[in-house]
Amino acid sequence: MKVKIITLGCKVNQFESQAMFRELTENGWKIAADNEKADVSIVNSCAVTQVSEQKAVKLIHRLRREDPETVIVLTGCMAQAFPESGNKLKEVDIVLGNKRRSDLLPTLNKYFADKQRLTFVEDYSKKDEYESLFVNDFVNRTRAFLKIEDGCNRFCSYCIIPYARGRVRSCSLEYIRDEIKAFAANGYKEIVIIGINLSSFGSDNGLKFSDAVKTACESADIRIRLGSLEPESMDIETLKILSQYKNFCPQFHLSLQSGCSATLKRMNRHYTPEEYAEIVNNIRAVFENPSITTDVMVGFAGETDEEFRQSLEFVDKTGFAKVHIFPYSRRPGTAADKYPDQISPEIKKERAAVMAQTAERNTAAFMRSQLGRTEPVLIETRNKNGLYEGYTMNYTPVFIKADDSYVGKIVNVKLTEAFDDHCRGEMISN
Repeated sequence: MKVKIITLGCKVNQFESQAMFRELTENGWKIAADNEKADVSIVNSCAVTQVSEQKAVKLIHRLRREDPETVIVLTGCMAQAFPESGNKLKEVDIVLGNKRRSDLLPTLNKYFADKQRLTFVEDYSKKDEYESLFVNDFVNRTRAFLKIEDGCNRFCSYCIIPYARGRVRSCSLEYIRDEIKAFAANGYKEIVIIGINLSSFGSDNGLKFSDAVKTACESADIRIRLGSLEPESMDIETLKILSQYKNFCPQFHLSLQSGCSATLKRMNRHYTPEEYAEIVNNIRAVFENPSITTDVMVGFAGETDEEFRQSLEFVDKTGFAKVHIFPYSRRPGTAADKYPDQISPEIKKERAAVMAQTAERNTAAFMRSQLGRTEPVLIETRNKNGLYEGYTMNYTPVFIKADDSYVGKIVNVKLTEAFDDHCRGEMISN
């Protein structure tokens, strides 16, 4: 039988989709081509915003329209957090929550035996343990992802994810070591360590986040990059430990959300702008050429013009290499959904545009700061202009002249030109 899996949302979802692919293919299933009909179509959904939920709904409608006979499975965070939404979609044959992901194959077998709609969504509990998913390989990717943590205990006032993912659960160091070695044996040159609340790794089993990174860096001669982090976890001791490893990539994606202390307090974030700024300064002091990237939310409930101005000034002053900007999206079941003084969509859009101008200016400045450097670049793909794109250790995007033989390889590149969102470079002797 043939299956296709369409992944929406974060890198954790991408990792889990690969785990589902592996389980199915090891049991005789085939991966359907993009233009090919499939016996089963799995939508691995996201629930972080209303837009992400709407994307899943539109995708399911399209799948049924294009292939009336395919069995549609809705899984992921939308299925777990809002199972009633999945049950309302008449096109969906199976709703499978995150906690029941390991039941995918028996659930499919049951459906084909009975041809009855199935819903398997189980609530998380504090006693849940980490589910080790073995991937070892990623289809058509030059870098791989490794999930080492699931769940979140923070309960930010705007976020539905603790309800979609449960409490913090961490893998073992042995699991990290085995997966890194397997990825390296399959030819990968870079691994991105990911989690739902990555920097909380070990809070449930007596380990530290730095233990996980140390294990990853020591397991193979392969670049180790980190996914999104909570800023307060990057204390000076942790930073000094990470700086000891030459294969550690000095890119830190520290979720900011707002540069205004009053807004952060309403968000139930656990730091102030001043504390965040100190962490950024520590990173720049410990690492030789790091990049700091972030997420910023605009239009959060109650955000005044003055609060937005403070956030804008903080983003500008910090000088991020890249900023992902999100208008606040109300999520039923969260505290902020009931907050007064909700911001209109028009003001959110206006503030996002203003924030984007500042962010883009800082990105261009960061690109200029990289000029003249010679950096190892992992070549990933060929773009429409015939140039090859890759990333430095600090995640600067670089375009160079090359050929297909360099895809998936690390080459030394001198950065010679800077543009608004990338650099151009020349490959030099390795």
